[in-house]
Amino acid sequence: MKKTTLVFLSFFLLISACRTENKKEDNSAKMKEVIAVHDEVMPKMSEISKLVARLKPMADSSEAGSPYMVAMKDLQAAHQSMMDWMQGFGARFDSDEILNGKELSEEKKAWLLEEEQKVIRLREDINGSIERARALLSEN
Repeated sequence: MKKTTLVFLSFFLLISACRTENKKEDNSAKMKEVIAVHDEVMPKMSEISKLVARLKPMADSSEAGSPYMVAMKDLQAAHQSMMDWMQGFGARFDSDEILNGKELSEEKKAWLLEEEQKVIRLREDINGSIERARALLSEN
């Protein structure tokens, strides 16, 4: 009986340890996914700046609400959203959590899921504003 209990207890501890390690790996993988989305869209900030510079003369010479003004404001809003997201993300997570896979608290695990949704929306906003601006500029 003692031997069976000992084997069962050992098996249970092994399974628990594996689950904990899997959760840590899941969090680390999720963090990498979030950072990968950031890394995908961050280089587009310079393209946003270039498009704003091209749109500005047209926006300044047209009436408020013109497609040029709207496209320029969309680009500027996307750029600002990136800056705000990075600041907020950096306030929630430290460098060991971001870069080294440090274990996250339960609260931070929930935050990471929130940040994943935010960065996905951010990517959509950035890519969409760039596409609309390019399309508008190609019309002229």
